[in-house]
Amino acid sequence: MSRPFKHPKTGVYYFRKAVPDDLRDVIGKREEKISLRTKSPAEARVAYAQIAAEVENRWKALRSKPEPLTHRQIVALAGEAYRELVHAVGDDPGDPEIWTHVLRLQFEARAFEQQEAWMGPHVDDLLLRKGISTDPDSRRRLIEELDKALIQAAAVLKRNAEGDYRPDPDAERFPQWDAPKPVSAVPVASAGRWTLTGLVEDWWKEASAAGTKPATYESYRNTMSKFVAFLGHDDASRITGDDVVGFKDHRLAEVNPRTGKPISPKTVKDSDLSGLKSIFGWAVSNRRMTGNPATGITIKLGKRAKVRPKGFTDEEALALLEAAWTYRPGREHPKLAAAKKWTPWLCAYTGARIGEMVQLRKEDLRQVGDLWVLTITPEAGTVKTNEAREVVLHSHLVDLGFPAFVSSCEVGYLFLTPKEDGTTRGPWRTAKNRVTEFVRTVVTDPNVQPNHGWRHRLKTVGMEVGMAERVLHAMQGHSPKTVGDTYGDVTIKALALEVAKLPRYEVNADTQKASR
Repeated sequence: MSRPFKHPKTGVYYFRKAVPDDLRDVIGKREEKISLRTKSPAEARVAYAQIAAEVENRWKALRSKPEPLTHRQIVALAGEAYRELVHAVGDDPGDPEIWTHVLRLQFEARAFEQQEAWMGPHVDDLLLRKGISTDPDSRRRLIEELDKALIQAAAVLKRNAEGDYRPDPDAERFPQWDAPKPVSAVPVASAGRWTLTGLVEDWWKEASAAGTKPATYESYRNTMSKFVAFLGHDDASRITGDDVVGFKDHRLAEVNPRTGKPISPKTVKDSDLSGLKSIFGWAVSNRRMTGNPATGITIKLGKRAKVRPKGFTDEEALALLEAAWTYRPGREHPKLAAAKKWTPWLCAYTGARIGEMVQLRKEDLRQVGDLWVLTITPEAGTVKTNEAREVVLHSHLVDLGFPAFVSSCEVGYLFLTPKEDGTTRGPWRTAKNRVTEFVRTVVTDPNVQPNHGWRHRLKTVGMEVGMAERVLHAMQGHSPKTVGDTYGDVTIKALALEVAKLPRYEVNADTQKASR
């Protein structure tokens, strides 16, 4: 197609273009379809031209013979990435703490010699967008230069977030990027009929219709992407059990650049191996593969040492709620600031998951007589059980003004803004991660999960004050223990009686002191 495609229902424009026959096995799909994130025809034409150039560059890179880059070209490419990042968020960089966190992660990755894991995907994306196919040594050197460039960019954005917008005196160190002269293209070999990445997409078409959650799709897709990178090819017909074992050992030897620690065996077993087994099992059932090469491959996990309770202690709970109540927003979006203020309090009194709270909408809160009832529903986003449930607000949340806050909000999501095409998965993940990062600045013990600690704590406090076990399960979306427990309904009245037993977490806004 030579012009933007307008979605007939949403009015959002898209880039659409058929993938050439010689690249379909490599790319794993027949069409490139990318949202232009606008309903304006003029803006769509500009965005279309930019994305069309990037797509053509990717295809050119996939067809090109690898060529080495000069040192000047490598530094110039790093400068392209530097300018892209500063331009993208320089006008609204958010809180300085965000960039302090980014800098810390990058320096940790450098200290643990994990630039490949941390910067490799960024380098590969940059090369594809520029239409470059290069040799391993040039790619390694580009990783080193991009690492330095993005640290420089993060430092600039941190200064911007602090109110210092003076030009970066070192920005001129990057030479202008000049694309290398075209080199002879080499044909892309046609592999087997089915690609690994294509298997994931075909599985998802069926699984999504059956109600599988997007988080599962993202996990499987990421695992398969790592598997393809490990193999160096995307041909499903060439996979053997030895390939899966090698990938398992490779993953166990990797270090998480964010934590500086090895990837946990539990992650490899429950995420990577489980994902491969599921996709390959589906492929066998649908005649894409003759056998499941991941069958029987597993990891024996030892019991993890328990050094503390899973729930927040009194001191941690009070400190976190005080920090939330007295939180003063910076340059961040008001909805994100509201999420940091309210979601810890909501989790404290409901025992809900943080993801369930950041996706709340105005219509999810209603008044029933003198009670305020919160509906946690998969219509708003992801709910682990895929079943809606109701929670009666504790009187303290009412006194603090949560219903009044909700009343002041526009219709729709309270703590996130959907994309122009109406999707919420990305904004949901961003809001969830930012709240988690905020919690981690207060509760720093790595042996307690930063948000899940509320779910454990609610059960603990609930048992202390004599709350009915079945009501606790219903509040948190846990399954009944017996068939008998499924008889009868946990009504709003029953919820209200039990929620009223929970003690208050009092915060004095004037003295900024908290007590339970």
